[in-house]
Amino acid sequence: MQETIMKLIEENRYKEVRNEIAEMNIVDIAQLIMELDRTKLLILFRILPKEIAADVFSYVSLELQQYIIESITDKEISNIVNDLFIDDAVDFLEEMPSNVVKKVLRNTDEDTRKLINQFLNYPDYSAGSVMTIEFVDLKKEMIVKEALNHIRATGVDKETINTCYVIDKGRKLEGVLSIRKLILAEEDVIIGDIMNEDVIYANTLDDQETVADLFKKYDLTALPVVDNEHRLVGIVTIDDIIDIIDQENTEDLHKMAAMEPLEEEYLKTSPFILAKHRIVWLLVLMISATFTGIIIQKYEKLLQSMVILTSFIPMIMDTGGNAGSQASTLIIRGMALGEIKTSDMLKVFLKEFQVSILAGSVLAVVNFFRLVIFEHVNYLMALVVCFSLLCTVVLAKLVGGVLPMVAKKVHLDPAIMAGPLITTLVDVLALSIYFEIASKFLNL
Repeated sequence: MQETIMKLIEENRYKEVRNEIAEMNIVDIAQLIMELDRTKLLILFRILPKEIAADVFSYVSLELQQYIIESITDKEISNIVNDLFIDDAVDFLEEMPSNVVKKVLRNTDEDTRKLINQFLNYPDYSAGSVMTIEFVDLKKEMIVKEALNHIRATGVDKETINTCYVIDKGRKLEGVLSIRKLILAEEDVIIGDIMNEDVIYANTLDDQETVADLFKKYDLTALPVVDNEHRLVGIVTIDDIIDIIDQENTEDLHKMAAMEPLEEEYLKTSPFILAKHRIVWLLVLMISATFTGIIIQKYEKLLQSMVILTSFIPMIMDTGGNAGSQASTLIIRGMALGEIKTSDMLKVFLKEFQVSILAGSVLAVVNFFRLVIFEHVNYLMALVVCFSLLCTVVLAKLVGGVLPMVAKKVHLDPAIMAGPLITTLVDVLALSIYFEIASKFLNL
């Protein structure tokens, strides 16, 4: 289908293109538009049927959204923005420069403009900033027949009708009702008698990550959002939550790699910005790594008297770093999923201690036989290396397991206590352990 349309576009057969597009999925149309050059893109967008243009617009990249708005007429802007769901319009405007925002707001109707301005005033990354006002509300005094007629009359412009929200005269949230339950109920049943009064909801000022946690915990597809007076002001839908989860996961991955999170896609971010987001942590890690040099200098005489000790340093440091990274990754992910809380710190400590003893013992035994049989290292030296390895693994796993929880306890993002930072810290500890054990066992 897409290849056919691309061929028709190249041949400038736009009437046929319009007919073909009518049968395509909106997401596929947006993808097709993003693959075209700017001139063809604009022509194709303009021949889209009016009823799908706004939906397609919400799926193209922010860069192309800006280009389209800057290129089309005021009337076309008005048609698009007035047909967009409010949350999509707000998401788009939040990323646009001021001149584009002014142009868009100037060409929207007064009611839409007021709503957009209200949404833009909510804090970034809050429930209020990601919610939509396109939901179905019912009164508990209605009977089922009246409610269904109300949905038929107003549901066309709603983002979802799968869940309906019951409010009182002051718009305070009183209950929820699924469309399934509504359809299956008798026509003369009162809404207040069949609604669910145990409502899961969020406040407009709640962090979007908190909202995402509610979706995961209760398997929701939509969540009502209320203000401080418990009045229903909007809902958050699952499509927005998927975007939020992707965003939060990406931020955590960046932090775990010792980088500041990027605000734009990698290929669209300048080398200067990429370097800026990385250089601070690289400097911190570089300076902290000087401690390993200090430790080596401290035990310089030990290394001079037994040079063979130097050859085992990389293995011990790498194993310790890997062990610490394994523990920290598991704990950070467990905390992100809500499986581990800061109150579980003692449980985590004990579990990681058990794991580290088992894993460290296996590594030490295997390494002992490797050193003795294949590298012909004397028994005492092999014991020193393997005992140091065991101690390093134990300490690394304890540090990797507990540090993210400590960070959470002092209101820092646990993700920063990941790979690079843990590895650098464990390197220092591993060298200290290794040289202390060597000096004691070998009487050096």
